[in-house]
Amino acid sequence: MAVDLDALRPGFTDDPYAVLKSLRDAGPVHRVETFGVPMWLVTRYPDVRAALDNPLLSSHGSALAEPLRGHPHFASWWFGDLSDHMMNSDEPDHTRLRRAVSSQLTPRRIAGLRPRIEQVAAQLADSFADSGRCDLIADFAAPLPITVIMELLGVPAVDQENFRYWADVVTGLADGDAASAREETSGYLRDLVTHKRTSGDDDLIGGLARAKGETALTDDELASLAFLLLVAGYTTAVDLVGNGALALLRHPEQLELLQRSSSLLPGAIEEFLRFDGPTSHVLRFATRPLTIGGARIPAGDVVLLSLASAEHDPNRYPRADQLNIERADRQHLAFGHGIHFCLGAPLARLEGEIAFRTLLERCAGLTLDTSRPLGWRVSLGSRGLRELPVTFLAKPRTPLDEQATVKVPGPM
Repeated sequence: MAVDLDALRPGFTDDPYAVLKSLRDAGPVHRVETFGVPMWLVTRYPDVRAALDNPLLSSHGSALAEPLRGHPHFASWWFGDLSDHMMNSDEPDHTRLRRAVSSQLTPRRIAGLRPRIEQVAAQLADSFADSGRCDLIADFAAPLPITVIMELLGVPAVDQENFRYWADVVTGLADGDAASAREETSGYLRDLVTHKRTSGDDDLIGGLARAKGETALTDDELASLAFLLLVAGYTTAVDLVGNGALALLRHPEQLELLQRSSSLLPGAIEEFLRFDGPTSHVLRFATRPLTIGGARIPAGDVVLLSLASAEHDPNRYPRADQLNIERADRQHLAFGHGIHFCLGAPLARLEGEIAFRTLLERCAGLTLDTSRPLGWRVSLGSRGLRELPVTFLAKPRTPLDEQATVKVPGPM
């Protein structure tokens, strides 16, 4: 009988690690059922890492994910008009799409974003620094990356308020009609691609829209790519900051250590990604029969790779359930492994580093506000907060704070 791994069950998203530990201790692979769909759950680090790069496990869900068709928690990613993206492709299409994105999302371009990210982070912190409290998600962790993404994609300022609202609803950061928001997003992205074909704009979509030869993409591919960058790029950064901040607040000795030595911040970012990373599980589809962890998996079956479980495997990480910002082992799987390793990882790391540096400098005495509940997004694939109430020592407002600042779009 399959184990019921229902992410909607109360408490699972709040703390999935106890459930995953019991499964990992019992064996490396289990037959489970989640949201009513039967699949194989892989729990241990060596097996998960190997499976992420196994050519017999496909990411091309539109061809193999028939068990997920029509299911609200899975179908939209592999079916529909925004599914023609890298995370839903195998070779040779994956290499072609990745090469196109790499031609525009270069290390130089990402490094060049640092001053703007620092500017936005500083303004956001200034907006609540004198109050002594904030919702770290709504007031900081969410508006920072969505502003960066909209500017990277070339979304005009006049459209950014609507775009932010659609993004929040589609990703589960805000309540609303997700199907309608996705439809609005799809229509907008297609119009944006059409505009970028001839605009000459020097942004990511503009550059890709004018590409020729091997890096030229169709309208469907460009719109799907923009959607992938929106969803994956947005939630990854929000969850890195939110989950990382919560981990520090629950481990005050680690927070104090980081405050004493900011040189530990790069390593701390990697530990946040391992300890409670944005991506909990990824799906693959068996193209042919294969064996994982001693389990024989038939062709066509769905395989669920538990990054969350693998990252807490005690045979890979000593004292894996403890947050340790001085941990030397940084070979985590938060950004994947193999050909699907996340292209946006350098940007997520940059945003995380700037976000935490800003918080540490401007929010002394940061403490979890236990008078208000935490709010989690319910999801199997990702793990992140909707609300994270905190308090800190208020910063007295000075005349410099009254100067004009850069506008950062907020939710509708």
